[in-house]
Amino acid sequence: MSIVRERLTPGESRHAALEAARELLIEAGPQAVTLKAVAARISKTHANLLHHFGSAAGLQSELARHIGKRVTAGIAEAVQRARQGEADPREIVDRTFDAFGREGAGALAAWMIISGNRDALDPILDSIHHLVDQLGRGHEDRPVHEITLWLVLAALGDSLLGEAMAGALGLPKEKARDLALRQLLASTGLAEAAPRA
Repeated sequence: MSIVRERLTPGESRHAALEAARELLIEAGPQAVTLKAVAARISKTHANLLHHFGSAAGLQSELARHIGKRVTAGIAEAVQRARQGEADPREIVDRTFDAFGREGAGALAAWMIISGNRDALDPILDSIHHLVDQLGRGHEDRPVHEITLWLVLAALGDSLLGEAMAGALGLPKEKARDLALRQLLASTGLAEAAPRA
C-alpha cells in the first residue's frame, strides 16, 4: 500500500519552511538556519527552498519578517489590553524580552549584523516601526517612539548578554525585566502603580 502525500500550496510550503527555520533558530541558534537544514526538517529539497527564497540570505530575511510580524502582533495585543486595564504592563515587557530572547530575534539580529547582512534586518525594523505608528495614534501625548527604542534595545541586550551580566553582578537573571518595567511605568506616568520590590 502506498502512502499518498498531501501536496502543499506554495504559500503553505513557505510557511512550513519559515516555521522550521524559526524552530531551528530557537533550538540551535542562527548558524543552524541553513537551506539544507530547513529542507531536511520539512522533507523538501534544497532546490525547492531556493525556488521559494532565492538564497540563504533570502530565507533569513523572510524569517526576520516572519518573526517581526509574529512578535509585534503579540506586543500590540498586550499594549492594547494594558491600556484598557485588562493586562499588567509587565506583559508588555515580557513579550518584548521574549521576542528577542525565546523567539530568537536577538540572536538572529546579532548574527545578521556580524555576518554583514544588515539589510535582512529591515523587516524586523519595519514591523517595529509599523507597530509604533499604530500604538502612537491617539496617544500623541506619550513618548511611544522613545519607550520603544529603549525597550527594544534593553530586550536585545538582555537576549545576548543579560543572564551572564546579571550573574556577574550578583543580580537575579530577571533584573533587566524588572528595571524595564519600572522605566515603562515611569515613562507612561504610571510610576505610582509600580509594585514595590
